[in-house]
Amino acid sequence: MAALIRMPGISADAEEAALVEWFVTEGAEIEAGSALAAVETEKATVDINAEDSGVIWKILVEPGTAVAIGAPIAILVSAAEDTSDEPGILLSLGLGGAAPVEEPVVEAPPAPAAAVAPAAVEPTAPPVAVPHAIQPAPATMEKGGAPDWRRFASPLARKIALDNGIDLSVVNGTGPGGRIVRDDVVPLIGAESAGEVAAQVPPRVAGELVPHSKLRVAVANALTGSKRNSPHFYLSSTCRVDALMDLRQQVNESSAVRVSVNDFVIKAVAQAFVDVPAMNVQWQDEGLLTLGSIDICVAIASDKGLVTPVIRNADHARLSAVATQVKSFVELANTGRLKQTDLEGGSFTVTNLGMFGVNEFSAIINPPQVGILAVGAVSRQPIVEPDGSLGVGQLMTVTLSADHRPVDGALAATWLQALKRHLESPMGMLA
Repeated sequence: MAALIRMPGISADAEEAALVEWFVTEGAEIEAGSALAAVETEKATVDINAEDSGVIWKILVEPGTAVAIGAPIAILVSAAEDTSDEPGILLSLGLGGAAPVEEPVVEAPPAPAAAVAPAAVEPTAPPVAVPHAIQPAPATMEKGGAPDWRRFASPLARKIALDNGIDLSVVNGTGPGGRIVRDDVVPLIGAESAGEVAAQVPPRVAGELVPHSKLRVAVANALTGSKRNSPHFYLSSTCRVDALMDLRQQVNESSAVRVSVNDFVIKAVAQAFVDVPAMNVQWQDEGLLTLGSIDICVAIASDKGLVTPVIRNADHARLSAVATQVKSFVELANTGRLKQTDLEGGSFTVTNLGMFGVNEFSAIINPPQVGILAVGAVSRQPIVEPDGSLGVGQLMTVTLSADHRPVDGALAATWLQALKRHLESPMGMLA
């Protein structure tokens, strides 16, 4: 018997999803569990799997269409079913014999009221095009109706313009608030007319409005809610990572799997949770939720946007397994093939901007997690050795952002001490 295949509920708060690609065509025989289509959610591209076996009789939604959750996207029939009575089948499915997706009806605008002839006006000179992207603030009016452009020029620029006969009304300022400054008028010295002045000013380059992606909106909403609802506090620690850098070099020289500094950090974060299990919690309105596993999210700035896939049971994973998993996540994120399950859950997040030369920063917690660790660059700096002599050490600053509702300062400081210990003595992470 014919049945509708509907857009499934991808996430709890999603109202619609975009159908990206069909993996099947009309007339294709499918098995239960086989992949039918790819759907883009706010966080990832997810495959829709068939719940039953049969034949795809009709595809109702074209790729690239946004579809409400629960809306029909295809019709499935049994292999032996007679489909000659198409109107009857559609009617039995509640489609009324018509395609389920109707074109929107655009009502004609109301007829305008009777036109009133405008009063005659004196012809005016065409407006002068603003040559730069930053436009000056509206001019005030002098007596007689002439614009007072002097209000938007610096004294030096005004003097240069006056001495050289430059009409400031056709010069666009690049200073704060569109103010005309010296560098705006000096290149125009020697121009004999306002038209020549305007011709020497570079043409304006129009801006472009780029619509937000679903992922960008999701990230913005989540982080805005986090800063509003979670009282953040911050603790920083500078770690000497000479031993870590030496160990990393040895591992990469002897192993087929290359590991990064961030892989060591992820493993050290997991070990710190083992040492301080009281940090592995989440705040909920009903009480404090203790988490049964240590699942660490890693922030990835992919070609599709910022995502935070989860390394499950990171405390039990070997360093090489962490490195392999992160590399796989990067590839999947860049191609938009992360699954929803890759992004769900997580005890904590690690974000690293060290590769961009950032020495220290603080990050916003990814709710409902307890915190996030911001990792800076490794740099060589002067350091006082234990014997009092001056030396050079490789230092890295990490900053913990913690939710003050489930975690107090002393607990967070204890956890940060454990993390520092593992980063400075990394050999234990290879066991």
